[in-house]
Amino acid sequence: MISYNPFWDTIHQKDISTYQLIYDHGILPDTIQRLRSGKTITTKTLNTLCSVLNCQVSDILEFVPDIPSDHS
Repeated sequence: MISYNPFWDTIHQKDISTYQLIYDHGILPDTIQRLRSGKTITTKTLNTLCSVLNCQVSDILEFVPDIPSDHS
């Protein structure tokens, strides 16, 4: 699964609030909500976030393998 935990760490480290992202950089509130909820975002949105935050994709999201359930 995709985790957006790096995004929250990145904005904290860069001292940028979600308010600033929305009102100063034009990131839609729906995008912030999608990140909070772990929902999908487009590569266009990912590109915009990387540009605004001056960061790499890995600073926005990470892949966390699902733990397989044991059906024994």
